[in-house]
Amino acid sequence: MSRIMIVDDENAILQALRRLLRAVPCTCGNSSFELEIETFDSAPAALEHARHHAFDLFLTDYRMPGMDGVAFLKAVKAIQPDAARLILSGYADLNALMRAVNEVGIDRFIGKPWNDYELASAIAQSLAHRDLMLENRRLADLMRVECGDLSDEAAEAKRLEGMEPGITQVNWGPDGSVILDPEFICEKEK
Repeated sequence: MSRIMIVDDENAILQALRRLLRAVPCTCGNSSFELEIETFDSAPAALEHARHHAFDLFLTDYRMPGMDGVAFLKAVKAIQPDAARLILSGYADLNALMRAVNEVGIDRFIGKPWNDYELASAIAQSLAHRDLMLENRRLADLMRVECGDLSDEAAEAKRLEGMEPGITQVNWGPDGSVILDPEFICEKEK
């Protein structure tokens, strides 16, 4: 199951994309991807959700109020660097396309209106490329462990961080305790 997040300020677009991706198969070569889709009509809300939940692919509109698609994907890349990133836009803006490629490393820039099968194919190709990249990294890490360049613990921490972003981060209190909720401060510490 591949988890994807779709962000667009227009609910009609979000509903159309959800319907499409449920009906059209996402296949690339011999790989077929079953999708778990989450949609957001606000980039800041989507970004906050991405801080706590791992996704395999992000598909976002380019022009949105408050935060454009490039800024959103740039922030997402810092949180989940291995996720595939695609931009959907009704505007053929060459500068926006160059910015998206150079700053964010998007996989595709898809125009609105989109062709259903081309969009599904682009998603499948991006997911297949991501899977291949992660498998190559896993094999390279196995070789690093074999050669002694990487410890088993570091390899496992890397794998877990890829599955659940932030899981290896620990917030320490001034007394050496672990703080589970950084916003929670005991009365005793105030």
